[in-house]
Amino acid sequence: MSDKNNTNGFLIGFLAGGAVGAIIALLAAPKSGKELRQDIKHKSEEYMQEADKYYTETKHKAEELFNEGKRKFSMVINDVKSKPQEIKKDAERVFNDAKEKAKDALQSGKDKIETEKERLKSSVEAGIETYKKESKN
Repeated sequence: MSDKNNTNGFLIGFLAGGAVGAIIALLAAPKSGKELRQDIKHKSEEYMQEADKYYTETKHKAEELFNEGKRKFSMVINDVKSKPQEIKKDAERVFNDAKEKAKDALQSGKDKIETEKERLKSSVEAGIETYKKESKN
């Protein structure tokens, strides 16, 4: 909003200053009333053309800025839309990694339990054998 006020203020100041300067220059020149009026008319037309040119340039710059803003907004929206998909993929990868690690840990635990079960079974059988031998003696 401040840029618009600055632009409007500049344009008004430019036109007012130009008009005052032109009027002073024309009044200081020794010309007849008809020539003076014609000079004022020409100068007014020149200032109107310059003001129109300035307005057109400013409008073009504003359109460029607007289009750039739209483009950047579109990029941000696309980025925001893609983020949930990336997060979902990352979460799935983490979940699958954790699942594999849990599966490996479970298998390792089963293997240890099986090994310990076999050792315990062998120990019990050895203990029974020893008991039987000791009982016979």
